[in-house]
Amino acid sequence: MGRSVVASLVPGANAALTAENSGLTKVLVGLGWDTIPSRGPAAELVPMAVMCNADGAAVSGDHLVFFNQLVSADGSVTFAGDTDQEQIDVDLAQVPAAVAKIAFIVYVDPEVRGPGNFSAVRSAYIRVATAGNRELVRFDVPLSSDDNITAMMFGELYRHHDDWKFRALGQGYTTGLAGVAKDFRVDV
Repeated sequence: MGRSVVASLVPGANAALTAENSGLTKVLVGLGWDTIPSRGPAAELVPMAVMCNADGAAVSGDHLVFFNQLVSADGSVTFAGDTDQEQIDVDLAQVPAAVAKIAFIVYVDPEVRGPGNFSAVRSAYIRVATAGNRELVRFDVPLSSDDNITAMMFGELYRHHDDWKFRALGQGYTTGLAGVAKDFRVDV
């Protein structure tokens, strides 16, 4: 019996999802990381999904999925479980046509434990699996030793013609959630 091979990506690489997996309409996006234990306050990491139009801007404030809004207005993107640090279910067939991509971001919440950064974060990853949790692709996020990184775009699902693909990113922000909001042109 053959063993399925999971594609492990490098920054900037992409992988076909629906074109290579016939009948794939729902995916689970898992985000995870470890943190080095600290005697002082540890950064509180918060995941978020941003549903964007073709120009890369959030379609609207209702197209953000995070701890205050666990489901997108259309119901296609939902925070689901915590087998990983966080899991987000995406019903690709229900994502509105106006959404060209869904970006997956993790940021440090300065309001929970005070200002923090990604310096204590290790083994960060994003993975895409079937609804039954069969892993399709994985990206181990290379973390910088830069103590100023306060938000990180792990990766994105995006439309390519009639298919969905995944792109590995690992893009760090030194401007935290404010920088993410500016890039995606949304109020948070």
